Parts: sequence; structure tokens; C-alpha cells
Amino acid sequence: MFKLFLDDNRLPKHVWSNTIDPDYEDDNTWIIVRTYEAFVKCILEKGLPDLISFDHDLVYDHYLVENQRNIDYSAMQDKTGYHAAEWLIEYCKENKLVLPKTKVHSMNPAGKLNIELLLEHASKDLKK
Repeated sequence: MFKLFLDDNRLPKHVWSNTIDPDYEDDNTWIIVRTYEAFVKCILEKGLPDLISFDHDLVYDHYLVENQRNIDYSAMQDKTGYHAAEWLIEYCKENKLVLPKTKVHSMNPAGKLNIELLLEHASKDLKK
């Protein structure tokens, strides 16, 4: 199996330097995708990874101040890591799969929390 890293510009080693989390230590152990579309394509082609690490902000507009608090996902033109997590949950439900292990390495505090809560709730629902 494999690990999947969703981030618009960073590499796992950049996350490792901030967290000292051994999962991020070696870039060569990850498949790195930069967009929502590449995330979906990777999973459809390769199946579920063992571990997925999510960034929230994937394009310039996501970094704007109004997208750092009280995020209105319905108003966004480009999909975020949150949207990728939503897609993953639906994919697992439709295919009767258990969610893989996930981490959220986003620097956007509100976006990070939103993804973490979404995945936490979905993980409980998918175990039922």
C-alpha cells in the first residue's frame, strides 16, 4: 500500500521539520498530489492508501483572510482539502470501506479543525 500527501506546495519533509512526526520524515514514502482532482484520481486509480495527510488551502484564494475563519465552503470556486475529505468519506460509504488512517497538516487553524472534525464524525459513522 501507500501514503497520500495532499498539499499545494509543501513536501512531507517540510511538515516533518515542524512536527518531528516520523510519518513525514521521508518524501519518498509518499505519493504527493497538489489538487483535489489529483487526489480523487489517485484514489480511483490506486485504491485507498494506508495513510492520508491533508492540507486545507490548495489555491491562492484559500489563503485569503475571509477563508481562514468561518469558512463558507459553498462559496469557494476551487476545492479545498475539506472537500477532498468529504469526497473520501462518500467514496468509503459507497464502497463499504473503512476510512484509512488520516492526519491533517494544514497551517489554517479553522480549516484544519474542520477537516479533523469531519473525519472524526465520519469514522464513527462508518464503524456502525
